[in-house]
Amino acid sequence: MDGTKEGPAVLFIDSDEQFLASLTESVVGMNIVPDSARTLKVGLDMAASGNYEIILMRDQLSDGPASYAVADFQAGPDAPEVILYTTLGDPTQAEHALKSGVWDFIIDPSPIDILPDILQRALRYRLNKRDDLREKQQSVRRQLNHFGIVGRSKTLQNCIDLSIRIAQSDANVLLFGESGTGKELFASAIHNFSPRSKNNLTIVDCAALPPSLVESILFGHTRGSFTGADKAQAGLIQQSDRGTLFLDEIGEMPLAIQKKLLRVIQERTYLPVGASVERKSDFRLVAATNRDLEAMVEEGRFREDLLFRLKTFYLELPSLRERQADITELAYYCRDKFCRAHKLKKKTFSSEYLLILTQYEWPGNVRELFQAVERSIADAQESTTLYPKHLPPGVRIEVTRKKLKRNRRPDATLQEAARLSAEEDELPTLREARDKMIEVQERSYLERLLAITGGDIKEACRIAGLSRSRLYDLLKKYNLIKNKTTPSTHT
Repeated sequence: MDGTKEGPAVLFIDSDEQFLASLTESVVGMNIVPDSARTLKVGLDMAASGNYEIILMRDQLSDGPASYAVADFQAGPDAPEVILYTTLGDPTQAEHALKSGVWDFIIDPSPIDILPDILQRALRYRLNKRDDLREKQQSVRRQLNHFGIVGRSKTLQNCIDLSIRIAQSDANVLLFGESGTGKELFASAIHNFSPRSKNNLTIVDCAALPPSLVESILFGHTRGSFTGADKAQAGLIQQSDRGTLFLDEIGEMPLAIQKKLLRVIQERTYLPVGASVERKSDFRLVAATNRDLEAMVEEGRFREDLLFRLKTFYLELPSLRERQADITELAYYCRDKFCRAHKLKKKTFSSEYLLILTQYEWPGNVRELFQAVERSIADAQESTTLYPKHLPPGVRIEVTRKKLKRNRRPDATLQEAARLSAEEDELPTLREARDKMIEVQERSYLERLLAITGGDIKEACRIAGLSRSRLYDLLKKYNLIKNKTTPSTHT
């Protein structure tokens, strides 16, 4: 980077030297300091040592797909904004890049024509969120950590950033995530950082509402409106006045109540059971679900108009397997909280214990992780260190199964090598037969590796014990990096 120039630094990464030159020429006069690299490896090295505001790179480079390296570029505390561009593109890689938090994924037959304008917009966004906003976000993150939202992965930080912005609005919010991903924690955070924080956060578990009493619980009732109603009762919607109403598991709400709720959301008025005059309630609505509401709409089990009303803001919370970098930090957080609550001396984690935590897929997400750590502490008793033996058997069994699957079928590999040898007109030499057997085994291993990691190159390198460049060489050798085409569009 040329230290004599002033302006924000940006890094262009493209294996096409001519395109790099054209791109650099196109930003002359933009008051930026451009650098360039022709491979992912060089780009990562430069990003680690430079203070770049924007990383702009092609989706497919000579040493591999850029989509799987986004997290590496954003690993630092002041992560740059990353923009990927392509003329054709791979849908799977595009999805991975977007989930990793890229600022934009550009699909255009002639990206050189639009990249300078997009770069300008990204720089304005980047510079505008600095200073006071950055200090505010850091303060908020510390508070979120106190409330139990823990982790430094880019995926989680993207959710936190969006939550901070959502909190300042009064618009409806729909949170989506698997069970145990922290939907209630994020709903509480949105309320606590909103102008309504001094008033009630009313939490409603829609799955636990008795069908015969749903309407009364939500809207309230007048005295004598039904058998047992010996006095008037305010509903949860009234209790949410000037505060926030959180409807958890909204997908479990009966269709008949969905229709009435839709009108309440639109008008902020409701009719208690047995009443003849509507009442008002000024509440902010946050809903959550782990179900596919769009599929339920297609099946006629959820109202489409209600879904549109709910998702003014839509926040999808990542599963724990999508934020493996946070597992160790979450384990320490849980240990500290549990030991403090039960006045226990803190236990240490063995490296083998932490390794198993990162290898398990956690279908129950953070909730299951916390339960496993708490059980380990209780099971360890006087032991000052936690070992794998202290984990729930189900966790250890599943991790062992995964390891065995990765190393299974050696006999089948030998049979395949023998079959290939038999197809030759003449018996091959011992060395040729050995090489063919190794190739069959290597290809089988790489296919399983990609399936297990979902194409995550960084995780694949960790499991296989290979460098990134060596892994890419092997994937190319066996034609396991494939490009797919999509219609030109701008995502």
